[in-house]
Amino acid sequence: MAARRLLLALPVLLGVSVAVFAAAAASPFDPLAGYLGDRYLTAGQEVQDRIAGELGTDRAWWVQYGWWLGELLTGDLGTSRSYAQPVAQVVAERLPWTLLLVGVALALAVVLALLLGTWSAHRRGGWVDRLVTPVCLLVQAVPPFVVALGAVSVFGLALGWLPVAGLTDAGAELSAGQVARHLVLPAAVLAVSQLPWLLLNVRESLLRALAEDHVVAARARGLSERTVVLRHALPTALLPFVTLVGARLPELVVGAVLVEEVFSWPGLAQAVVTSAVEVDFPLLAFLTLLTTAAVLLGSLLADVAYVLLDPRVSADG
Repeated sequence: MAARRLLLALPVLLGVSVAVFAAAAASPFDPLAGYLGDRYLTAGQEVQDRIAGELGTDRAWWVQYGWWLGELLTGDLGTSRSYAQPVAQVVAERLPWTLLLVGVALALAVVLALLLGTWSAHRRGGWVDRLVTPVCLLVQAVPPFVVALGAVSVFGLALGWLPVAGLTDAGAELSAGQVARHLVLPAAVLAVSQLPWLLLNVRESLLRALAEDHVVAARARGLSERTVVLRHALPTALLPFVTLVGARLPELVVGAVLVEEVFSWPGLAQAVVTSAVEVDFPLLAFLTLLTTAAVLLGSLLADVAYVLLDPRVSADG
């Protein structure tokens, strides 16, 4: 299964990269204007033509794409016009911080979903269960950046409990403690933005599992309620939950971009925005490929986890 999925990912990545170059070429943004900034207004036509030739922006997009693809296949990711740095360096400086944010947020969302979803289903009709559904529906209707702005206003500005920007306080050295403190709000906001779908899925799946024959039989054998829920019902409920986690990865990536912008988190978000606005082909194409590959990998891992949780499902199916 894994080998076949990886082979199928290649044409997907190729198609995405072509689409990025075509869409960027059709956009109203002038890459030369983005590169020159204010100098674009004063630069003469000869200067503009010379710089365009040096950057390669005077060529058709498919010519630029062919050149970029050829360099990519040799291991050269190209140079970002926006940052005047190799694309590999731009990504290497920012990717670890994005992975940290997304990893912590996803782990937090999964743990809370499993705990609250299990509690809500096991004690159906209790105060937690009555509170979970309306709160989840409310959060589902609010965009992540609105949740982020609300968190900044309440916990950062009004209460002053947590920092709201960057990795460290002004003038402070980079340390694990500083990073952890600055990570709390953005990770919590990103986790909350994904929590409703995961929590409601656990609740509904567990309610269905509790009514299945093998769970009813476990109760009839006199097993404790804790054992019935955790060892018989919950493993069954985890199957659709794992699939949903994989399906939510694109939303998680989009949410991370918005959250990073609000909290000035030094991840890939600013690079994504800058490369799109300035039509920075090499950086924009690689970031898009990287995001697509991450989503495909997440989907593959979810399928592998599904097979491990339910041996009845064929790995080749």
